[in-house]
Amino acid sequence: MATIKRFEDLDIWKLAREFSKEIYEITNKGEFSKDFRLRDQIRASSGSIMDNIAEGFERDGRKEFIQFLYIAKGSCGEARSQLYRSCDVGYISKNDFEIYYQKAMIISQSLSNFIKYLRQTEINGLKNK
Repeated sequence: MATIKRFEDLDIWKLAREFSKEIYEITNKGEFSKDFRLRDQIRASSGSIMDNIAEGFERDGRKEFIQFLYIAKGSCGEARSQLYRSCDVGYISKNDFEIYYQKAMIISQSLSNFIKYLRQTEINGLKNK
């Protein structure tokens, strides 16, 4: 794996950023835009994925980074749960649910794979050099 110097270069962060952007787009439409509580919750959880990846990276330590990746993974699960609610109440179609659910699952699996990689590597981050 090439040395990554900025969190913006991480593919997993890029996926999370795109997912968050798409969640903002779907929550700006129709009745969804008027359900302030659910709208704000799903926006926060989807944004939290990318934010925790960034924050963990900036901590400059492998163990802390892994901890924040787990938090990001939890936020991804929260967003998936909120997608169910959004579909159940008719804010998004079953087809849209499947599209966004699959994107969230890809992010979740990618986070798991990244955590596994970091647990097995000797890389400790800048803090521990």
